[in-house]
Amino acid sequence: MNGKELFNISTAYQNRLLAGDGPFTKECQSILSTRLGGLPVYLTQSGTAALELCLLSLNLNSTDEVIVPSFTFVSCANAVLIAGGTPVFADISECTQNLSFDSVVRLINENTKAIIIVHYAGICSELTEILYHAKSKGIIVIEDAAHCLGSTLDGRELGTFGDFGCFSFHETKNITCGEGGALVVRDIALVERIETIREKGTDRSRFLRGEVDKYTWRSCGSSYLPSEVTAAFLRAQLDDIDVVTTWRANCWKLYHELFKELESANFVRRPHIPDHVTINGHIYYLILPSLQVRHNVITSLKRLRIQTTFHYVPLHNSPFGMQFRHDKSGMKNSLDAGSRLVRLPMWFGLSDAAIELVANSMTLILKSQRSVDG
Repeated sequence: MNGKELFNISTAYQNRLLAGDGPFTKECQSILSTRLGGLPVYLTQSGTAALELCLLSLNLNSTDEVIVPSFTFVSCANAVLIAGGTPVFADISECTQNLSFDSVVRLINENTKAIIIVHYAGICSELTEILYHAKSKGIIVIEDAAHCLGSTLDGRELGTFGDFGCFSFHETKNITCGEGGALVVRDIALVERIETIREKGTDRSRFLRGEVDKYTWRSCGSSYLPSEVTAAFLRAQLDDIDVVTTWRANCWKLYHELFKELESANFVRRPHIPDHVTINGHIYYLILPSLQVRHNVITSLKRLRIQTTFHYVPLHNSPFGMQFRHDKSGMKNSLDAGSRLVRLPMWFGLSDAAIELVANSMTLILKSQRSVDG
């Protein structure tokens, strides 16, 4: 917190404007739009809501397929189902833990309506290749940029390349309001439909701008607006995007340097950063040799009061996800990430000394493990 959050919340209360699309919501949308290339931005209740909102605008039916990475949060697949489509699971790249271009190409068919690109850990995916191929086939591209605010490709913010960009301000994200999100819309022709769905299927947004003399029910929709209290908190956080991004990126770089020797000795695999990409330091992870080694590392570090954790269970391998199509050529990288990836402590304010303690402790544990294994 930068200290202005409670003041802003108090101001919202004093203004007696607590519902969505008040002054703080509009300020947040304006700040984000300026940062994201001037594209229209709509605050939502969550990153999940942003995904649902853009997918609902596509008028999917049960034969329409949307390709999503298996190694991601379940919101991607749920949003496709809620919008009436069918998720199809692709493998990820071994280098970046992001959607594999080769896997995507194998899955595309006449039913493919959209592709959801997830930039895991705030690191750019094989974005250019997937975008070019999708465009050549008339396929919509949605960027799940939940981890990404502050990360760029060629100096341009991730989340602004596809037809839609979906951001999250969950409490685990670099910039937060507890629960919140934002949808970026590239196709201006879809703006009116997005506004209608977001406002319970009504043209209330047009009414508030004075474009119609009353508003009425126009289509299916729901309530995707966050409250002014949420927006007031977020407004304060947005002032510190660059400060938070710089701090976390520096933490990320220190971790990366400290684990260089361990990677050279084949104890771990470090994250890979593609050319022309800048990172926001959202997550620092390592790929360990096996599931058992990861379990031992997490358990041993916990005894030292150092919290580390794994991440997603691959969706294609989950009880509900098994019913949906996936890349039959193999999902090895998704399964590897699900069983071998470990996330290290990362937050704004994390000290160099704490990072060195984590790195040194993990190094001792891994070397001790190898010695025991013989």
